Amino acid sequence: MPHVTVYSLFSEFDINLFKSGKHYRLYEKLGSHPMELNGVKGTYFAVWAPSARSVSVVGNFNSWNDSEHMLNVRWDGSGIYEGFIPEVGVGEIYKYKIFSNNHGAVTEKADPFARYSEHPPRTASIVWRRDYDWQDKDWMDKRKSKNALDTPFSVYEVHLGSWKRNANGDFLSYEELSEDLVSYVKEMGFTHVEFMPIMEYPYDPSWGYQLTGYFAPTSRFGDPEGFKLLVDKMHQAGVGVILDWVPSHFPEDAHGLGFFDGSHLYEHPDRRKGYHPDWKSLIFNYGRNEVRAFLISNAIFWLDQFHADALRVDAVASMLYLDYSREEGEWEPNMYGNNENLEALSFIREFNEAVYGMFPDVQTIAEESTAFSGVSKPVMYGGLGFGMKWMMGWMHDTLQYFKKEPVYRKHHQNDLTFSMTYAFTENFMLPFSHDEVVYGKKSLVYRMPGDEWQRFANLRLLFGYMFTHPGTNLIFMGGEFGQTSEWNFQKSLEWDLTQYEVHSGIQELIKDLNATYRGKQALYEKQFSPDGFQWIDYGDHQNSVLTYIRRGHDTKNDIYVACNFTPVPRENYKVGVPKTSGKFKVILNSDDKKYGGSGMNSNISSIKKTPWHGREQSVEMTIPPLSIVIFE
Repeated sequence: MPHVTVYSLFSEFDINLFKSGKHYRLYEKLGSHPMELNGVKGTYFAVWAPSARSVSVVGNFNSWNDSEHMLNVRWDGSGIYEGFIPEVGVGEIYKYKIFSNNHGAVTEKADPFARYSEHPPRTASIVWRRDYDWQDKDWMDKRKSKNALDTPFSVYEVHLGSWKRNANGDFLSYEELSEDLVSYVKEMGFTHVEFMPIMEYPYDPSWGYQLTGYFAPTSRFGDPEGFKLLVDKMHQAGVGVILDWVPSHFPEDAHGLGFFDGSHLYEHPDRRKGYHPDWKSLIFNYGRNEVRAFLISNAIFWLDQFHADALRVDAVASMLYLDYSREEGEWEPNMYGNNENLEALSFIREFNEAVYGMFPDVQTIAEESTAFSGVSKPVMYGGLGFGMKWMMGWMHDTLQYFKKEPVYRKHHQNDLTFSMTYAFTENFMLPFSHDEVVYGKKSLVYRMPGDEWQRFANLRLLFGYMFTHPGTNLIFMGGEFGQTSEWNFQKSLEWDLTQYEVHSGIQELIKDLNATYRGKQALYEKQFSPDGFQWIDYGDHQNSVLTYIRRGHDTKNDIYVACNFTPVPRENYKVGVPKTSGKFKVILNSDDKKYGGSGMNSNISSIKKTPWHGREQSVEMTIPPLSIVIFE
């Protein structure tokens, strides 16, 4: 077989952009690219390895012989090795064999820019390029209105390997998921689906959060076109797709990015900044221009090539702070003497500016668990530039409250009301994610107190409270039908439970909550604005009742909410209202029999000229036990 032909996809401009960290489409240049050169079919390879003495492409096509196909180093100091290898085509497996100038180290690495990888535990990259005919033009044309901050965002979080499995216990393929999962998400009424990381990863128990193939959808479920089909079908069904993205750390696996060319190429060379003690993984060197270009190119890749609608950025807090999970003496302050990682802050801002600059109709969402200020404020105003931020404090306080026996809740009502003191400091998404149903925390329904009826009534109330609280929302798979056991990534959800009334009732409630959220402007038009929320009464600790109003642009469409956090029905309960005339209609009562409730009627009276709650008039109503009543 002929050896390597000198060839390059890089212009001088490309190289200058790369060196300055401003090349945001590196996937068009680096990696393996099947092509025809001077009438000869083959593949162009390019890899960044500045500490290499030589780089060879090895694979089945040359019996893994490292002297057969040695790439040419560029003359411009970029550290890029490249070349065209004739007769190597789509489907060939390969790695880079790198002989380092650094102490004679030798590494054999998967391609950081590979579009496809072998099925784990095999670790080689696969030369890949196939055309895909997208059918989602209607969605893409209207996407701006589907992803705007004043539109509904109800997210179903999914781990593809354990949502559902076939009769043999094997994974469903991307193609099978494009039928089963798409139809289910549409039927349930979620506006978006969020996939836990689908980029290639070697170790199943990492759930995908330890990546080795940043540009390759995992081969566990099929090829890249299969995943494009899944995204395409979601879009055709009117469902947006959010991808988990992990720029915070990566594993030390021998074929991965760590010690790539015999040097600390992608990871920070100082272990105080370059090693994560919790996850025993490596941390990117955010101050290195080429690494920033790699990461931002990767974000752009999934938006560009796979039509993703949003990126949920994992573990942002671990990036922001130099002392994250570190004891005294294990970290070094920045130039100003504090604990902020200035290089990571700069990277995050550049990432968000690049994403919104190139794709103004998408969103970025931060999983950020601290009180860092301005996470979802634009960069131009000193913020980090994310579109939304997970409201971890709300999640923690709410679950703490709900696990208490109702008799004690009157002493802890501020656990619920506290969120409203900071609810509008960020654009918050309310998450009940996978992290809340693992490691002995129990399933959501089994974190509720009481007998079976009370557990499920509490869960219905929890979800109703979540959907009517300001902000967007996210539910992890299984929660929507009250799965009783903790999530197990090694097997399917317990779909057989849905034959039972209490579980199918939760499903019906989620469908109706999604329909209510999507159908009532008051619940989403001002979901990030203090104008969109008003307390009626947050001080009725004795009865453990909360009442409040949600507002959109037109106050004629106001939505009223009453929550009873005890199993005692509140009959003839007086609620002050701003309306002077008319009748109220119940939109949703979580105690309805179709949801598995007791079927107690809300019985809202007509408006009376009886002052209450600081208003000139009021209504009387029944708030059923452990329930939420939504009315207009």
